[in-house]
Amino acid sequence: MKLELKRAYDSPAASDGMRVLVDRLWPRGLSKATGRIDVWAKDIAPSADLRRWYGHEPEKWPEFRRRYQEELKANASALTELAARVADSGADTITLLFGAKDATRNNAVVLKEYLHTQLRSR
Repeated sequence: MKLELKRAYDSPAASDGMRVLVDRLWPRGLSKATGRIDVWAKDIAPSADLRRWYGHEPEKWPEFRRRYQEELKANASALTELAARVADSGADTITLLFGAKDATRNNAVVLKEYLHTQLRSR
């Protein structure tokens, strides 16, 4: 399975495979039809408190990554549910969608790293 990252506002492509929105909030101004979101996995997004604390301030990025990874470890049931949906879809590619403007420092980046680590350890 291939994991990709993409802004939710970017045009969908056939190569995206299964498109999974990994934000707790729906991206402002994005319609469901335009976004072509297959799964909205808001339960694996950072908590509202963590999201507000981070506020996309670059200097907080290392601590955000650490805290979000801790939340992911504590939220195994949501990850298991997402894994089941992905398996049922039969998709070869999963595109994790995010709304943030910063493509290098957002929760989808951390989630992708976390999933790769989990897959390697199995």
